[in-house]
Amino acid sequence: VMHLAAESHVDRSIDDALPFIETNILGTYFLLTTLKKYIENAQEEIRKNFTFLHVSTDEVYGDINPLDPPCNEFQPYKPSSPYSASKASSDHLVRSWVRTHKFPAVITNCSNNYGPFHFPEKFIPHIILSSIKGKNIPIYGDGKQIRDWIYVDDHVRGLLKVFESGTHGETYNIGASNEITNIEIATLVC
Repeated sequence: VMHLAAESHVDRSIDDALPFIETNILGTYFLLTTLKKYIENAQEEIRKNFTFLHVSTDEVYGDINPLDPPCNEFQPYKPSSPYSASKASSDHLVRSWVRTHKFPAVITNCSNNYGPFHFPEKFIPHIILSSIKGKNIPIYGDGKQIRDWIYVDDHVRGLLKVFESGTHGETYNIGASNEITNIEIATLVC
């Protein structure tokens, strides 16, 4: 099972954290409890081959400063928004199921995705749509926040690799080493 469901828009999480808590924390909890029961009652072949892939975010590690090295899987969590805190919480739930119940799970933390059919409220589509409509492009703060951007197909390839070859109980970061500030992204898109 690949768990990709999430509330993921930072600005909306600041306005109202409850949907993020419900989807990202409680939704993960309900998946874990349901799948634990399923595995316990499943045939040996299913139990032996089952993997739960929990898709998370690199935002659980906090902000990237210009001189910081890329995040690694052993970095402490420092979430800086209700969104990233809810994803960090769900990661911890998954880890606790692995440890307590020997639940067969892996976690991925990925950077920002871009590509076709991207939801319009997300940063890159929002820049494009604002430009087309002749509106101001909203940039949070001074725009110097750094994000790593990965093309969605590359992310999917990473997910499949972890799903097929990952070790239960491990966390895998998926990124593109394409770190750039928000203001630079806006300039490139324009």
